[in-house]
Amino acid sequence: MSINSAMLSGVSGLVANSAALGAISDNIANANTVGYKRNVTQFEDLVTATAAVGAYNSGGVTAQTSQLIDQQGQLSQSTSATDLGIAGNGFFVVTDNATGLTGADTRSFTRAGNFTPDSSGYLKNAAGLYLQGWLADSNGVISPDPSDLSKLSTINTTNIGTVPNPTTTASLNLNLNSAQATSAQEATYNPAVAATSMAASTAGGAGVTPDYSTQITVYDAKGSAHTFQLDFLKSSTANQWHAEMVAVPASDVAGTTNGLISSGTVAFNPDGTLDTTNTTFSTAATAIGASTDTTGVHWASSLGLPTQSVDVNLAKSPASVTQYAATSTLNSTTADGGPAGTLSGVTVDKTGNVIANFSNGAQRTIARVAVATFQNADGLQSISGDAYRATTNSGSFTLKEPGEGGAGDISPSTLESSTVDLSTEFTGLIITQRAYAASSKIITTADEMLQTLISSKQ
Repeated sequence: MSINSAMLSGVSGLVANSAALGAISDNIANANTVGYKRNVTQFEDLVTATAAVGAYNSGGVTAQTSQLIDQQGQLSQSTSATDLGIAGNGFFVVTDNATGLTGADTRSFTRAGNFTPDSSGYLKNAAGLYLQGWLADSNGVISPDPSDLSKLSTINTTNIGTVPNPTTTASLNLNLNSAQATSAQEATYNPAVAATSMAASTAGGAGVTPDYSTQITVYDAKGSAHTFQLDFLKSSTANQWHAEMVAVPASDVAGTTNGLISSGTVAFNPDGTLDTTNTTFSTAATAIGASTDTTGVHWASSLGLPTQSVDVNLAKSPASVTQYAATSTLNSTTADGGPAGTLSGVTVDKTGNVIANFSNGAQRTIARVAVATFQNADGLQSISGDAYRATTNSGSFTLKEPGEGGAGDISPSTLESSTVDLSTEFTGLIITQRAYAASSKIITTADEMLQTLISSKQ
């Protein structure tokens, strides 16, 4: 009868609105949960068919709760370099364990990028899930293989050791005195002849004495420091100086006499600025061969060093080298490189490269974060820890590099906020409360009508 169906309809209303209340409660509770995706409840009417003309049996209502997983939350700036957000599609790949992973281990997916190193240096988020990516080899080369899940490993940001930072470039800011008198030795100067080079004088011999000398510190591939001296001699040709780069001591290099590494001329324009067209000294980076080389200028065999390219290219900085009527002086020297450095921190760029920064200024790429995408992200199964598992409805995941193939970019030092809007949730809370009360009123009214019907027998 319709009274009974009305009562059952009211019960379905209580059940449906209870489900809606549960979804709203979860949303409100997770308003500050990183990467949380809000739940929504959709109501669907139930129809009970009847063959009697004019009769009506109410069917009630059912509730379907789903999570809007594909919805992008706002990215908010954070102070941690290992806090990561994804600007666009995709999820971080995470695991329950840091080491000993096999292809059979379950991979989960999350947008909660609040990663910090654990006691062993592995990156894990607040839920204890470990971040996966492709690791770099010993040369810093990363070879992503999206088709092979076993190539993913947990990213470690502390067990990196030390790293040298060999010098590759150096620049000078100096002035050579245009009023300098041409030395009488200039007439005999010839860098190709050991006895008439400035290198011979620098090495303590009877060579040509330079008019001005300055030194730079160069670090090799092992982090050891070496001194390279730049010697300048005023030429009898107007607006030109002879220049040599010499190792001090000369025994640091072999394959040359008196430590001479390179030589040439430095030319100036009439206004005192560097004439890059006619300057021949260090017009390209100077390659110092490996200690095992047998030809050309190379590191001494006792040092056991690889080939190193050092660029002291004056022609690249016209404003840095001048010839004015003022005392020859060095204003500043800038050179990269340094001794072996210890890890000072890590950064992550938008392509997902995890970069280790060292105290000597060196940088090394140690890993690249992997991003997983799905055909239907809303079909994922939610699990504890603000993470998800793949289902038949979501489709299998596809591994991608950040920013490639529709995957979002990594947004470093940011966190994705919850998609919960408290004003919307509180409004829904009021509506759900009223609907629940109204459903309970249906039951009360149907009960009173049944009581009236029963009483009519008396």
